[in-house]
Amino acid sequence: MAMSAANIGMMDGAYFVGRSEILSWINATLQLSLAKVEEAASGAVQCQMMDMVHPGVVPMHKVNFDAKTEYEMIQNYKVLQDVFTRLKIEKHIEVNKLVKGRPLDNLEFLQWLKRYCDSVNGGIMNENYNPVERRCKGGKERNLKASHKSSKSLQVNSLSSRISVDGGPKQGRISMEENSAQIVELTEKIADLKLSVDNTEKERDFYFAKLRDIEILCQRPELEHLPMTKAIRKILYAADVKDSPLPEACEIINRSPGLFPEETE
Repeated sequence: MAMSAANIGMMDGAYFVGRSEILSWINATLQLSLAKVEEAASGAVQCQMMDMVHPGVVPMHKVNFDAKTEYEMIQNYKVLQDVFTRLKIEKHIEVNKLVKGRPLDNLEFLQWLKRYCDSVNGGIMNENYNPVERRCKGGKERNLKASHKSSKSLQVNSLSSRISVDGGPKQGRISMEENSAQIVELTEKIADLKLSVDNTEKERDFYFAKLRDIEILCQRPELEHLPMTKAIRKILYAADVKDSPLPEACEIINRSPGLFPEETE
């Protein structure tokens, strides 16, 4: 079961799970409070998810939940790759892309991870698993957002110091007005981005529905053994995103010379 999840294709339903569902799954399972998928870019979350579904396999003492630099994050992914190797999971980790914090790359990897975990435990959470305790035992307990909040706190303290020392109440009012203008601008940008995401998801669902209809058609008993059907399914179920399955699909058709009979004059 786990091996089939390791080789799911890009058209699998796993890759159509939204950001909010992925974040809810992570936060509920590991008792965290992530707001963005990029906050899992360090690889620590992925290691602990594997620790939950395969108790005792992940050396949690090697997992750094405080990883901030790319070097520290890479060490976490080395732990994760070693776990994959031990479990014979054939999944290549795009470490260089993930540590950059790119939202789409991290989302896709977390979508795959959720699909894998669901295939192992049937989507049922392990009630005996204590994520906070496991992080404590690993020696790296912290909320993944603590550093972000600390940074904000330092910025606020620094701003307060500048107001009290350099400018007094007047400069404080100016700074607050500038901040309010920035908040309004950022709020508008967020609204535009949400609209763009909604439109993209609608378009994705539209094309996925069409592909699903094609898949159902190809599963009909009278059609599933035809060369053309086999070629279409070769494309639909391709797991490797780097190499196009089109040449293999064409080869299936070419090996069936009677598929397209020549017209007689």
